[in-house]
Amino acid sequence: MTAAHRREPKTVPGIADRGALVRMPDAQSLNEVFWLKYGDKEQLGWGPRLRLAYGYENPDDWYETLLSLLVAKGIRWLDVGCGRELCPSNKPLARLLADRAGLLVGLDPDQNLAENPYVHEKVHMGIDAYDGKGRFDLVTLRMVAEHIGDPEACVRGIERALTPGGLAVIYTVFGWSPMPMLTRLAPMELRHVVKAWLWRTEKKDTFPTQFKMNTRRRLQRLFAGVGMREAGFARLDDCRTFARFRFLSELELRLRSACRMASMPYPEHCIVGIYQKS
Repeated sequence: MTAAHRREPKTVPGIADRGALVRMPDAQSLNEVFWLKYGDKEQLGWGPRLRLAYGYENPDDWYETLLSLLVAKGIRWLDVGCGRELCPSNKPLARLLADRAGLLVGLDPDQNLAENPYVHEKVHMGIDAYDGKGRFDLVTLRMVAEHIGDPEACVRGIERALTPGGLAVIYTVFGWSPMPMLTRLAPMELRHVVKAWLWRTEKKDTFPTQFKMNTRRRLQRLFAGVGMREAGFARLDDCRTFARFRFLSELELRLRSACRMASMPYPEHCIVGIYQKS
């Protein structure tokens, strides 16, 4: 990796003076995190090369870039449902952000949390029962919201954990995309098999889904119920269903391009909502 590609992603103070400065990912910040993650151009695999050719950033890359902008030095950060990883597909950024944070607490009732090498403290508990005592500047839920059975209790726990002016970031699948709709119909054993084939996931990383807080309107209402406002929102096209298979992956990207040319939304997508405590 060249010296230029080793640069730490540029940051802005995510939270200061009890207020929030939300900078959404732009071309420059996305580019910096891309090269931090994938290395030199000569080292790129066919997947990143294909995405570059189609001008497409996958949802994980976008979310990781958002974190690079929000996690300011010394921040107090609670990562809910983190399991074994912080940024599962971006270990260099995970280490950088963990070192940058003043306090990073991993909260998860699952025993996978014991394997997480990045968080500073590990709490085996759900967010609904956790009393964060208003000590966190940032609370994140990465691909967790779709598993929450009691969304009202979840957002109450988030609000309790945040300091005034603090931010909650929810990164999840859109509940009415094709894959979540199919997931609703599939038994757990079949989900294990399909996920292992498509994405090489392990059985212990597949959990029951609820999809009770997986639309923008639902998230807005839930957070408004605890006095929090939407500070930012993004809809992210998700062309990763067949990311393991080059031909099918390019078909997904071609379909996305066709949808954009026709001014139609790409059917499979994720959402990121950012909510601020008053």
